[in-house]
Amino acid sequence: MKAASVLLAAMLLSVAPQVNAQGYPSRPIRLVVPWPPGGITDVISRGLGIALAESLGQQVIPDNRPGAAGTLGVAIAAKANPDGYTLLMTDVPSHAISASLYTKLPYDPLKDIEPIALPSRSPLVLVVNPKLGVKTIPQLIEYAKARPGQLSFASSGPGSITHLTSERFIRDTGVKLLHVPYKGGGPATTALVAGEAGMYFACISAAIPHVKAGRLTLLGITSPKRSPLFPDIPAVAEAIPGFEMGCNTGFFAPGGTPKRIVERLHAEVMKAVGQPRMKDLLAANSAEAALYTQAQFKDHVAKEVRDWGEVVRGAGLKVD
Repeated sequence: MKAASVLLAAMLLSVAPQVNAQGYPSRPIRLVVPWPPGGITDVISRGLGIALAESLGQQVIPDNRPGAAGTLGVAIAAKANPDGYTLLMTDVPSHAISASLYTKLPYDPLKDIEPIALPSRSPLVLVVNPKLGVKTIPQLIEYAKARPGQLSFASSGPGSITHLTSERFIRDTGVKLLHVPYKGGGPATTALVAGEAGMYFACISAAIPHVKAGRLTLLGITSPKRSPLFPDIPAVAEAIPGFEMGCNTGFFAPGGTPKRIVERLHAEVMKAVGQPRMKDLLAANSAEAALYTQAQFKDHVAKEVRDWGEVVRGAGLKVD
């Protein structure tokens, strides 16, 4: 994360607000981030906020509101006045998972939140505490099957992508694991390093520094193929066919936000992710932008809700 922090500092120093003649925005914008500081969603949100502040001529102020696997912060955005002055950045899978996981959400994940753009997508990585002594995914599966219900996995919270990815791992391999949830990806990674849990599907940017330092063992990456950044690390799909996940950070507005504002914000986000500084920030987090139109991204979110609903129902999960 050090490289990403340096890039963010450089971007902050270069912010120079420009005059906007179109009327919007005429005051600072609140960007709700429903996850703790330091994770990939937070880092990407801050970088994008800086780039948007330059083009929109107003401050874009991140507001971290973690809790309940992101649903607390999403609820704040969903209930906000749909005038373009409260926006949201959250990971798409966790947002989609909540639609089926929670029985009493205070918002409708499809109707109350308007998808705008997908400025960042990156894979998860399967990491374990070195004390397990496993070096490959087949070895991990063998280890877990020999100790049913004893091997614990960390997550960034009940219903998060890190939780449901492990649930899919359980479904696809037939192992029995113990879930240990934490309040965010940072605490979950710290717990894994400390040995409080045995395995974790982590966002790649949070895990790699610990892997390089020997504090965690990297077993696989959830992209369809091996990453050119880590060519020696197998894709999880090599051991479990079709296993593909990602930390996809989406940019949203409250439902009912005027179309002209949504279109303007989509255009500005697409312009921002094409800038060299934003590309560098994404690359530092092993991420890239998805060049969706706003309509395509909206369809993508709807599909994620359907697909993750199948995983949630298959695992028999519900949160009141």
